Amino acid sequence: LTLTPLTPNPNSPYLQYKLDLISMIPTDIFYVYFGLNYPEIRLNKLFRINRMLEFFQRTETRTNFPNVLRISNLVMYIVIIIHWNACLYYSFSKAIGFGANKFVYPDTTDPEFGRLVRKYAYSMYWSTLTLTTIGETPPPVQNSEYFFVVTDFLVGVLIFATIVGNVGSMITNMNAARANFQARIDAIKQYMTFRKVTKDLEKRVIKWFDYLWTNKKAVDEREVLKFLPDKLRAEIAINVHLDTLKKVRIFADCEAGLLVELVLKLQPQVYSPGDYICKKGDIGREMYIIKEGKLAVVADDGIKQFVVLSDGSYFGEISILSIKGSRAGNRRTANIRSVGYSDLFCLSKDDLMEALSEYPDAKAMLEEKGRQILMKDNLLDLEVAAQGPDPKDMEEKVERMTATLESLQTRYARLLAEHEAGQSRLKRRVTRLEKKVVAPVQEVEELGVEMGTVATTE
Repeated sequence: LTLTPLTPNPNSPYLQYKLDLISMIPTDIFYVYFGLNYPEIRLNKLFRINRMLEFFQRTETRTNFPNVLRISNLVMYIVIIIHWNACLYYSFSKAIGFGANKFVYPDTTDPEFGRLVRKYAYSMYWSTLTLTTIGETPPPVQNSEYFFVVTDFLVGVLIFATIVGNVGSMITNMNAARANFQARIDAIKQYMTFRKVTKDLEKRVIKWFDYLWTNKKAVDEREVLKFLPDKLRAEIAINVHLDTLKKVRIFADCEAGLLVELVLKLQPQVYSPGDYICKKGDIGREMYIIKEGKLAVVADDGIKQFVVLSDGSYFGEISILSIKGSRAGNRRTANIRSVGYSDLFCLSKDDLMEALSEYPDAKAMLEEKGRQILMKDNLLDLEVAAQGPDPKDMEEKVERMTATLESLQTRYARLLAEHEAGQSRLKRRVTRLEKKVVAPVQEVEELGVEMGTVATTE
């Protein structure tokens, strides 16, 4: 075991630690000796500015209102800059002499301008007018005053141009989401106008967009979470959707790994009042879980209601399992219509089968639960279910395997061709390098032969 000595890294917190120590030196005690007229005694406190910036950065990352914090910081920076400039103006006036001319601070012997509040207010007023380039201040008289004002104006233009740019960027960022959303609405409106969509349907589409924006559902969850690593994305999905998925009977006893796979595949969907989620006889390619809203099971006329499904209900779970012997097959057995605005979770058949491919035991358990539900509702043909696997299903599996194999063969052929092309390019490069190296070697050998011949002759 060898121990290596620790050396301070300039990029490590070691440097900041030393700056913190310097800023903590109690220089305030010198006021006892020098008096209160020397504020520069506490300048060592400025070494703590990195800690302040670090605090703002961490707070901005953690707060739920970053724009409010940014605007507050910007206002604070403006006030500090104006304050420092006011201090410089007062010090400059003191160096020239109070009341020496109209440009500097008036004579402090005058009771009106001798009070501390008036000194600070007057200096802040002058600093604000100068840095914002508004002007309307007494003109300078001496050359040093001219140089001071010119420098102040240049600094003010630079600083406030930066501040105005930051304000514009903040306002743009605050309205970015609304601008993107409005752009989508405008594109849909133009399309509907161009295609001459009916006014009733156009109003429904616009109201649907208004509902999304009002209820803060206009954000694409997958687009937002795509920047996170898989583990964090899975944890967020579990925290948000797992309790909802466990409400489905056939998933109640599944192992945790399968539920995590399914949670990542849930897709939120929003339906408008009167929209049909599914109709009787449609092919069932997905199941639905009601997160928020009400759905009505209606007759073919769309008016008569048999039952109303509310939050936590689910439907369509049997049709995506394609259970052998089901009298309904994989078709819907009812008309389901949204009563108001409904927020649902959708799980497609392809996503379910993809997840179940890694969990064969869970697949068998889900199919058994589905058969029990069908038997309870008298929708299972026992004779057909007892016949074993359907030859058509085997043929479909073989076709899928064949298609997959052909795709793999195509990819292998492409990779082999790329490998051969790479080898050919490498050989050509080696040949060119050999030519460049061999020619100088031959010249050296010929030169050596000539030198040897000359030496022999001599």
